[in-house]
Amino acid sequence: MISVSDNQFQAMVNEAAARLPEPHKSQITNVALLYADQPSAEQADKIGLRQDQLLLGLYEGVPLTQRQGMQPHFPDKITLFKDALQLLSTDQDDLQQRIYHTLWHEVAHYYGLDHPAIHALE
Repeated sequence: MISVSDNQFQAMVNEAAARLPEPHKSQITNVALLYADQPSAEQADKIGLRQDQLLLGLYEGVPLTQRQGMQPHFPDKITLFKDALQLLSTDQDDLQQRIYHTLWHEVAHYYGLDHPAIHALE
């Protein structure tokens, strides 16, 4: 396990976001990119997260493929969970890679990909 400050973690999230591939990165609109130490009780309940499970990231919103040309009023949200990402990481490079991978995974949900499609791409 590694531990970084909130400022370091935010910098790592920013770096991961900057590394997302084009044209996908520039086409992400109306999405808040956040981080939290852990999922809220509401987030955990919404997805059925068990006590023995770790959640690295969560996309909350309406995927592009389901919008039928409509833009939601509130922004979609991608949240990365710092505690779980740190727990699984062995050093800062490993943490940076896990942040990037988790962010990429959640962006894939924004574009409408489900877990089987995401795993096929990986």
